[in-house]
Amino acid sequence: MVSIKKVLCPVDYSACSENAFKYAVHIARTESARLYLMHVIDIRSFGHESPLDFDAPKPGDDVIRRIKEELVRKAADEVKGVDIESIVVVGVPVKDILSVAKEKKVDLIVMGTHGRTGVPHVVIGSVAENVVRKAPCPVLAVRHA
Repeated sequence: MVSIKKVLCPVDYSACSENAFKYAVHIARTESARLYLMHVIDIRSFGHESPLDFDAPKPGDDVIRRIKEELVRKAADEVKGVDIESIVVVGVPVKDILSVAKEKKVDLIVMGTHGRTGVPHVVIGSVAENVVRKAPCPVLAVRHA
């Protein structure tokens, strides 16, 4: 029998991610599961790997705390009755999503198939595609409606 007690939903604020969030909430509510909402601030946007001509400052603890609060606040209406935790990290999306999935021992990852970058996956690789290939649990990849 399948038991889903922990659901991880990476959020990047894209329309596709919002659609995946709705599925994650539905599954978490139906299964009485804990829902982890996760946002990864891509470290590659800062410093030497940046396509910018300057080093952008990395977000501090206060910014990360505010993003965590905002994740829960934006979701508040839809997640009533669902045990929720927000996770915000500065890192590389695929690596950190997989790391949190293992650390929290999640039973399911629910994520959008396309993020907000709009850059074809042929160029940089699809986060969803890499998570599906390497995840320690099943992954529900949700398309934008």
